[in-house]
Order: sequence, then C-alpha cells, then structure tokens
Amino acid sequence: MSDPETAPAPVSDQETNLPPPPQMEAPPQPNTSSNPPTIKPSSISFSIWPPTQRTRDAVINRLIETLSTPSVLSKRYGTLSSDEASAAARQIENEAFAAAGASTDEDGVEILQAYSKEISKRMLDTVKARVPPVTAVDNGGASDITAEGGVSSAISDS
Repeated sequence: MSDPETAPAPVSDQETNLPPPPQMEAPPQPNTSSNPPTIKPSSISFSIWPPTQRTRDAVINRLIETLSTPSVLSKRYGTLSSDEASAAARQIENEAFAAAGASTDEDGVEILQAYSKEISKRMLDTVKARVPPVTAVDNGGASDITAEGGVSSAISDS
C-alpha cells in the first residue's frame, strides 16, 4: 500500500480557488509640468542668529579654557586665573553678542561672522591689556617708549 502522507494527490486549477494575481499598477510618472513641487515655508525653520543660550555658554566655556590654559596665546601674553578668565569670557561674549546683534541689516551668517570677529578682537584686547609695557630690559636696551608717545634711547654714552 502506498503512504497517503507522502504522495500528494493531483490538484486541478479549478480546485485551488486562488485569487487571480494582482494587476500591476503603472509606475508613477515623473512630474512633466514646468512647476517643480513646492515646499511650504512654514514646514521648514532654520535660524542661525541669534545663537541659543546653550551655544553662547559653549562659547564662554571655550573662552575660559583659552584664556586660562597654556596655548599659543598664553605663550605670548600669559594665562589668566580661572576666576579672571571666567569674568573676562562672560564680558567678551556679552559685548560681542550686543555688537553683532546691533547690525540688523545683515543676514544670519554675516551676523554670526561679525560675532566671531568681535569675540576674537575682544579676547586679544583683553590679554594685551594685561601685558606690562615694553621696557628697555625687555627689548634689549635699544629704546623705550615714553608716556608722551616719543622714543627715548636707553643706551648710555659711557
């Protein structure tokens, strides 16, 4: 006898009752009109100015680090203590933000560039203000700049 489980019975097309295969839909046609699809302006929002408070805080922290740790800048002008650097960094950032924000005629990128330049300028002004004036000892004894703006000779005729 044959085993009924191993030999399947022949099946005719009428017995299966399978649904017909789905019709293929036509692929979407490219937009042939002269107008490209539009994006609603209200759906996209991007603003580069003013920076968020988080960004401003990051700038302040980076300024503190630059002013208080050894760097190319500190080799020439020295470092500030953490407290001095913190106070100076906050003042630098606030002044730069106010100066850049006052120029409302420009777009966000130009204002951000002005902000960056103001920070750099004010940081250099801050460290330069701490450097003692050049003296005859510092510059090899050649000359000294006087308070009146003139140059006096530091070499004697002995």
